[in-house]
Amino acid sequence: MNNKLKYVYVACLLAISAGANAQTTVQSPYSKFGLGNLRNSVLPQQRAMGGISTGIFRSSYINNINMQNPASYAGIGLTTLDIGASGSLTTLKTSSLSERNFNSSLSHVAMAFPITVKSALSIGILPYSDLGYDFKNTVSIGNSTDNTKSADYIYNGEGGLSKAYLGYGIQFGDHLRLGANVEYLFGNLIQSRATEFVDDPGTFNSRQQTKNSVYGFNFSYGAQYDFRLGNKTSLVVGYSGSSSNKLNSELSEYTMIYSKDSQGNANSAFDTLAVVENAKTKINLPLVHNFGFSVQKENKWLVGADYRMGNWSKLAINNVNQNLQDTYGFSVGGQFTPDVTAINGYFKRVDYRLGFTYDKTYVQMNNQDIKQTAVTFGLGLPLSSYARSSFYKMNIAAEVGRRGSLGNGLIQERYVNFHLSFMLNDRWFQRFKFD
Repeated sequence: MNNKLKYVYVACLLAISAGANAQTTVQSPYSKFGLGNLRNSVLPQQRAMGGISTGIFRSSYINNINMQNPASYAGIGLTTLDIGASGSLTTLKTSSLSERNFNSSLSHVAMAFPITVKSALSIGILPYSDLGYDFKNTVSIGNSTDNTKSADYIYNGEGGLSKAYLGYGIQFGDHLRLGANVEYLFGNLIQSRATEFVDDPGTFNSRQQTKNSVYGFNFSYGAQYDFRLGNKTSLVVGYSGSSSNKLNSELSEYTMIYSKDSQGNANSAFDTLAVVENAKTKINLPLVHNFGFSVQKENKWLVGADYRMGNWSKLAINNVNQNLQDTYGFSVGGQFTPDVTAINGYFKRVDYRLGFTYDKTYVQMNNQDIKQTAVTFGLGLPLSSYARSSFYKMNIAAEVGRRGSLGNGLIQERYVNFHLSFMLNDRWFQRFKFD
């Protein structure tokens, strides 16, 4: 039991670290809009299959946490701990320029515990959205050759939202499962815009900075139903959704005047034109729907698909509509395990995963929808266990994709995302009887 307590202790430390460092830095100009780039609530084992999750119950003999559809918690029969990290290599391209960035962070801490034979509880923390960009646009200001000046419009943003959740799933009879999550969203969205005059140190420049400290509760829910198709083969259909809810926000805005020295370094602000501190506002989240199915032969193979849609055109911050678009997308993917009972052939017990995902994001620029596509793949690598009731697995996933396009004066993002998690299944908190 001492070793198990160590696992809990480490998980708690990581959860605290995730909360303290919830602001994830990315480099994506499209994260400037709305709440940033949205992150799906899926772990690497689902992400490697294109993110399919709504119709996923149990993808193998090992218990997996699927918080995208809390109805799936009902199938968790052992205490499950899943801890992971992620990294992203992003290349930003225009018609004439290219820039490459790398970012990494702790991605999630999740745990689940069986309550009864047909119900379980799950708790965890993971990212909800990422905000991070740094770019400028140089323009000419003036109406004649003599008084025309070059000015840089500089845009910066950082932060993001995290999600802590507590969920419960239960099975009724042999086929129907229902579940729900209570979610607490929190984080900071910090953005600034500056106007600086090029090669003119004596000119006054201006900067406006906005900070949104967001916090509040949201709710998600799900259902799944099984159909037996034959010997060890089944079809699972599922639905999950997220409620339309209001989050709290404390808005602070500052508009400052400053100058730059001859070396181009910004001097301290010598005047503040406007200050708004901790103004109470609301953020109206939209209703989101997910539909999915999977066909599975127990401990052998699984294929499935998801379709999702979100009414993000209704997103409003401080009662101001954000002029976003409704979203939709789909994912297809699957998993194959050659032989889970193989004794001598390790790679026969490995889970091989592949998928594809497509999304129309809520961003539209220059009358063009910003779309995102990715090919995904990964492995589920079983690790050694010294107890019959314990199972360990390392899940690896990669996403190779792009967001946006090079046409119509836009920026294209090409990215390779890496995801790694360690998962433990064990029998905890149970008393054993001896005759």
